Amino acid sequence: MNSKHIKNIAIIGIVLCFLSEALAGPIEIPSTFNPVGSGARAMGTGGAFIAVADDATAASWNPGGLIQLRKPELSLVTSGFYRGEDLNFGTHPEASGSNTVSGANINYLSAAWPFELLNYNMIVSLSYQHLFDFSREWDFLLTGRVGPTSYRDAWQYEQSGSLSAVGFSYCVQVIPEHLSAGFTLNFWEDSITDNEWEQKYKKIRQGLLSAADIPTASNSEPFTEHYNRTESYTFSGFNINLGILWDINDKWRIGAVLKTPFTADVTYKRHAYSEKYYPERSEIPIINAGEYENDEELEMPMSYGIGVVYHFSEELAFSGDIYKTHWDDFEYTDEKGRKTSPLTGKPMEESRTDPTYQVRLGAEYLLFKDEKRGMVVPVRCGLFYDPAPAENSPDDYYGFSIGSGFTLNNRFSLDMAYQFRYGNDTGEYILKGMEFSQDVQEHMFYLSLIVYSF
Repeated sequence: MNSKHIKNIAIIGIVLCFLSEALAGPIEIPSTFNPVGSGARAMGTGGAFIAVADDATAASWNPGGLIQLRKPELSLVTSGFYRGEDLNFGTHPEASGSNTVSGANINYLSAAWPFELLNYNMIVSLSYQHLFDFSREWDFLLTGRVGPTSYRDAWQYEQSGSLSAVGFSYCVQVIPEHLSAGFTLNFWEDSITDNEWEQKYKKIRQGLLSAADIPTASNSEPFTEHYNRTESYTFSGFNINLGILWDINDKWRIGAVLKTPFTADVTYKRHAYSEKYYPERSEIPIINAGEYENDEELEMPMSYGIGVVYHFSEELAFSGDIYKTHWDDFEYTDEKGRKTSPLTGKPMEESRTDPTYQVRLGAEYLLFKDEKRGMVVPVRCGLFYDPAPAENSPDDYYGFSIGSGFTLNNRFSLDMAYQFRYGNDTGEYILKGMEFSQDVQEHMFYLSLIVYSF
């Protein structure tokens, strides 16, 4: 095998490494990046719930609102999603195409217990919340030529896992009927819940080495390569949500929440394996394999928001939230102390990632209300702007939601909601140099059950 032959194989290896590292570099969460709460009622109003926060899911939105619960409550929220991603590779149009993924999970689970102490109304709550979802499946084909050597790559990329937190909440009524304050202690422990995600890369490369580079061959020599890599991350940390709720009068209410930044401990594992065959030369493959494990850190950013509710009448209420998350402080520290942006893979001093601002608007109308029998049937709707952090400027995502429910005599409430979220020409930072972008459409379904006075 001459030096020119070796050079061509090395160039192909560089192309392979570029693509695999480009996919692996950024941390890309297909679902919303932004820390939001849970519940079908809240999602039915577009997630504009900071100043509403009047059911057991308040611990995830604004713990200062828990004081509005007058009786013990149990809540269970389930959710499902269907996400489609249209991929566009500007430099490799043959790789462009559509990919879909779907799933379901327990979105929220809680128990809340109000009580009185020293003439102050108080409440405690224990909850579980599913927050970030990593589900993604991509299949695409890349073809090309490096010098006289041509290749065809069939790629399969799969990302799975989620992040969730177990929370303990406490709320106290500071000024009767007007002001309350509370906090939620969030435990993001992999030992309690499965706080982990995994990325799998599979590639089958078929190629031809030009006969011009093989002096002993009269024709181009075919080769086949199988490449597999698995990367996994476990995540553990702790942070606090602080919230207040101020009832100004019968019409207006204001809420505010702060979610503190924190350092998460991350265990990173990597396993790679490849086999390369030259069938005309030998049946024995050339094998390369390796694995390692490191303890690293991920700095999660601070976020905070303010919300307002206006009761137009006893039947109709409007709500709005504005939320900011400091993704410019999102930072990954590897085992050697090198600090990089988890979004771009670049050193922090070379990376520019701006904060994101969510805007959420919602409305709830009591379509049917029978006070005598204690029956209520509401309808809800909402609009939202939910940008995702990205290099240079956030990716724009928009959406709307609708929902309804049924409450019976303060015994239980059953709510449901549908949410549609979309973004066009997003994710350009994921595969730099390939003119990559994606159009995303996500359908979310929520079902909540709240049982009172258990």
